[in-house]
Amino acid sequence: MSTDPQLIRFGLLGAAKIAPMAMVAPAAAVPGVQLVAVAARDVERARVFQETHGLTRICQTYEQLIDDPALDAIYIGLPISRHCEWAVRALEAGKHVLCEKSFSSNAAEAELMRDAAKASGKVLMDAFHYRYHPMFREALRLLGQGELGSVRHIDARFHVKGPVPEADIRRIYGMGGGVTMDIGCYPVSWVRHLMGEEPRVLAANAVVDPADVDVALAADLQFASGTTARISGRMDAASHFCAQVIVHAERGQLYMMNPLAPQIGHHYRVVREGEVETHTFDQTPTYQFQLEAFVSAIRGEDTNLTGPDDAVNQMQLIDAIYRQAGLSLRGLAQGADEGRQE
Repeated sequence: MSTDPQLIRFGLLGAAKIAPMAMVAPAAAVPGVQLVAVAARDVERARVFQETHGLTRICQTYEQLIDDPALDAIYIGLPISRHCEWAVRALEAGKHVLCEKSFSSNAAEAELMRDAAKASGKVLMDAFHYRYHPMFREALRLLGQGELGSVRHIDARFHVKGPVPEADIRRIYGMGGGVTMDIGCYPVSWVRHLMGEEPRVLAANAVVDPADVDVALAADLQFASGTTARISGRMDAASHFCAQVIVHAERGQLYMMNPLAPQIGHHYRVVREGEVETHTFDQTPTYQFQLEAFVSAIRGEDTNLTGPDDAVNQMQLIDAIYRQAGLSLRGLAQGADEGRQE
């Protein structure tokens, strides 16, 4: 094993389906990163992941992984219901943590995670990878410099074709299921970051399945500046894929199609006083930009754009949306089989 002090050695907590795209591929492209170990509830699943992706070893338990003195950072790809417990334990063990979205089951858990990060002095990042891509950065620059005048309304939506199978983790309440926790959290984050302020919830409505999981949810928001926004997430049988943000401003509009993962295809169009401009952005994966920012933050740079304070604000808004829709907040898993998606 390398003793290079500049090398950041990662352990993966959960052999998650997203991990090859979110961590394995980016780690191969970002200098100074090494994926060392993986742990999963199912040890055989961890072994297959380790052999497939060339990690050095597996750990038999989550505890063994986070207590490993050879590791500097932990990537958490567990079900949402397990994020708080294991992020806190990893931070207390002196590890930096990159945590998949949604950050936690609710805002109270997010606050515990934030407190643990502050106490440890370690980096804790909410894995909203889109935030680090040049496409979204350009949108922030455009709006921040007032090139379209004041923003009046934002429509943000992320829909996927359903129905999602009942056994899917997204349909299991106790594991943090629900469209808002899974993909609907992106529109929430998009509008918050575009405006740079926190909104209040005017109205929200949801379609809930028999397992008490939201399969469609929309909410109307208002910012202190007066700007309104409508966010929606859907994974029901009637929905079709759509990932877009439309900003209506005083002097024009901004259209972003697929701000989630522009590397697999995107459209960015600005309509300004009748003139139409289109732009194409870097095809480097959003996950690579995110990992670069995470590593830079570990090295002391101010690059953590989705840190624990932002994550608490994000979860507070999601909690408020759930309450407005008449739904109970997500909580810790109650005996669920967390191994299915790890």
